[in-house]
Amino acid sequence: MKQLTKAEEDIMKILWDLGEGSSLSILEKFPEPKPAYNTVSTIVRILEDKGFVTYRKEGRIHIYVPVVKKNDYSNQSITKLLDGYFQGSFKSMVSFFIKKNDISIEEMEKVMKEINNEEE
Repeated sequence: MKQLTKAEEDIMKILWDLGEGSSLSILEKFPEPKPAYNTVSTIVRILEDKGFVTYRKEGRIHIYVPVVKKNDYSNQSITKLLDGYFQGSFKSMVSFFIKKNDISIEEMEKVMKEINNEEE
């Protein structure tokens, strides 16, 4: 699976939330300052070329639909981060984020309880 640029990822996040949408409906979900309509339209076509979205026509409007699931892309991105910066060590990655965010033992225990509850 190909990596996305920041702009492509921003549009995919909106499409994942919408489920499907036209260039205009995607543009409307952007915070201010909004990109130009042509910019959104161009990036969506790039996403189509990369295989991340497909479309159907409704009259003269293209309705774009994600092909790649958010979870699949997230898993691939985390794996790339893990391999690229932490030599594949999950322990090193978690340790980095704990230190970087100054997470207490109590907060870690709370996270572990939440994880355990989700598994049950």
